[in-house]
Amino acid sequence: MFKSVDVFATLRPVLSPLPSRERARVRGGVRNGIGRVSSSISPLTPTLPCRPRSRLHALAAPAAARMRAETPPTPRKGRGGSWLVASALFLIAGIGFAEPNIKNLGRPATPAEIKAWDIDVRPDFAGLPKGSGTVARGQEVWESKCENCHGAFGESNEVFTPVIGHTTKDDIRTGHVAALRSDTVPQRTTLMKLSELSVLWDYINRAMPWNAPKSLSTDDVYAVVAYVLNLGGVVPNDYVLSDKNMQATQNQLPNRNGKTREHGLWELGGKPDVQGSTCMTNCAPKVTISSRLPDFARNAHGDISAQNRLLGGLRGVDTLRPAPTEFVPLAARVSKGATGSTSTATTAVDPAKLAAQHACLTCHGIANKIVGPALIDVHKKYAAQKSDAAKLLVVRIKSGGSGAWGSIPMPAQDHVPDADIRAIAEWIAAGKFQ
Repeated sequence: MFKSVDVFATLRPVLSPLPSRERARVRGGVRNGIGRVSSSISPLTPTLPCRPRSRLHALAAPAAARMRAETPPTPRKGRGGSWLVASALFLIAGIGFAEPNIKNLGRPATPAEIKAWDIDVRPDFAGLPKGSGTVARGQEVWESKCENCHGAFGESNEVFTPVIGHTTKDDIRTGHVAALRSDTVPQRTTLMKLSELSVLWDYINRAMPWNAPKSLSTDDVYAVVAYVLNLGGVVPNDYVLSDKNMQATQNQLPNRNGKTREHGLWELGGKPDVQGSTCMTNCAPKVTISSRLPDFARNAHGDISAQNRLLGGLRGVDTLRPAPTEFVPLAARVSKGATGSTSTATTAVDPAKLAAQHACLTCHGIANKIVGPALIDVHKKYAAQKSDAAKLLVVRIKSGGSGAWGSIPMPAQDHVPDADIRAIAEWIAAGKFQ
């Protein structure tokens, strides 16, 4: 939009009638002025931005003619040069700050577009749209759009962490979830941590369902939130959640009093929770930054790798073994080299057991769809490929992808040993699931 300009070339018609000494004086003043103008615009912009040269000449020519007409034949001593410097800088400033020509760059957003984008709901419920939904309607939406991932009662841990669980009537009474202060529960659920109802409403509204975000109507969002709270025992079966009773409903959340502002990060001048010990003088010349578990705590919670969710390529560390002294790639960790285990496919293990071991059956039922398609449907789709079916399935399993069976993506399974992938692919291609 803008480009740099040779200021002195622009001012040449103004300077040419002057004696050489006076021209040098004006040039020096202009240089100083440009530095001041440029620094006031940006410390990273040493040259003046301006319009293209055709526009620049259109602006400069009348001013140059006026300056020549007003300049006496013989320059005066004293402050005459300063006047010229000021006039030149005035001309430059007018050129440099000309409004950019952006008439062909985009267009103003319409009120409807801004309204569609501005959908966030704040903790004080500002931005909450009018509407209402019943627990009964929420159950209908849940069973058709949410149950596959979260379970019939929000308790499922197969795809995502549980939504419901480990809250009590006493928690609802006090506003503090007792299970958060103990290690008696295996996993923290959404309702255990939720302290502001606007967060749950806003997240469902903008991000759910997973395969079709923003597809729920406003009333259905209210209904799903009401059903979730009903599953957690917060509201009764006949409850109607609306924009008019959101605050009153929030006052029943089990963890509504679980937040604290009594820490240094809340107030601008507050004292930090911890005091750092960063070296400021006579520091070590080299610092090695690493992340590791202390030896005494390495297996405090058993084998971490066995406690991670089985979907995707992420795995925890096998904390029952000594810490490795160097980085070990994931593929090596699940093969013979790193863990001492071998590919189970080489020992002719049942492919169905391999599919269960590598969590294939977490998302794919044999005859029923869970998150991904049923394996029997996959077999039917690839049956026409005959001898190439197993090869195509190996590529699909290892690389993952989306679009063939809907918009929910299948993560890459490149962490699974190749022999196991081949065995599973041949099993699916053969269709021998019994």
